[in-house]
Amino acid sequence: MLTRRSALALSLVALIAPSRAETKKIPVVASFSIIGDLVHEVGGDRVSVTTIVGPDGDAHVYEPSPADGRRIAKARLIFVNGLGFEGWLERLIKSAKSKGEVFTLGNGVAARKNDEGQDPHAWQDVANAKIYVEAIRDALTTADPEGGQAYKANAEAYLAKLDALDAEIRQAIDALPKERRRVVSTHDAFGYFASRYGVEFIAPQGVSTEAEVSARDVAKIIDAVKSQKVAAVFIENIADPRLAKRIASETGARMGGVLYSDALSDAKGDGATYVDMMRHNVKQLAKALAP
Repeated sequence: MLTRRSALALSLVALIAPSRAETKKIPVVASFSIIGDLVHEVGGDRVSVTTIVGPDGDAHVYEPSPADGRRIAKARLIFVNGLGFEGWLERLIKSAKSKGEVFTLGNGVAARKNDEGQDPHAWQDVANAKIYVEAIRDALTTADPEGGQAYKANAEAYLAKLDALDAEIRQAIDALPKERRRVVSTHDAFGYFASRYGVEFIAPQGVSTEAEVSARDVAKIIDAVKSQKVAAVFIENIADPRLAKRIASETGARMGGVLYSDALSDAKGDGATYVDMMRHNVKQLAKALAP
């Protein structure tokens, strides 16, 4: 029979146990929300994931805070995209005197190249997201061999979801008339999507949002929209919508919905996970481009 003192002791153990379990989680930092979601899917409850650039944030122009430096300093593993996407990150890691191992996921993909250099938005092709997931699985297994089976199982289940997602996107785009698969987005973030799925994107900004859009660039886009009979103009969740609205207004093109390019939405939005984000985007495209 439990005494009052024994019952109290057991209650205290129950309260303390979760916090002890929490401290055993591997502290991981992801540079931005999309990578953070992929790490969470593979790591499950064995990792504690912190994201530097959060939902609807623009990693191209992000300005790190002292709190970000502290997060980096505590991380055992740091997952980044690379390919020129997070130009501020190397300095942050150096200033934080981080001893965490850095994994650059973009190194594993065949990067698209253009006049600006490499296109960093590789995750817009689901096949590349699968490469990211496999790299995350291997990195976590190396850091935490005891969790190897869990990481393998999580990755296999998630890779199956990504295969289904890839097939879903292909089916949706293939159902659209080829002559209508041409849209405007705010910046050149959908090149990988275009190459894999067959939708042409025209953008006034390049692969980074750092550079200002000139009046000449906007005029060229407006001329292209008119001459190429672009079906719709889309706003991005990380961008000022005024430019897209101006192009639509001056060309008569239909305003599409919001596309998630470089960041997830918050938990209440339509793109709170990578799978949700990609599914939302293709639904918006299919709706706007349908005859």
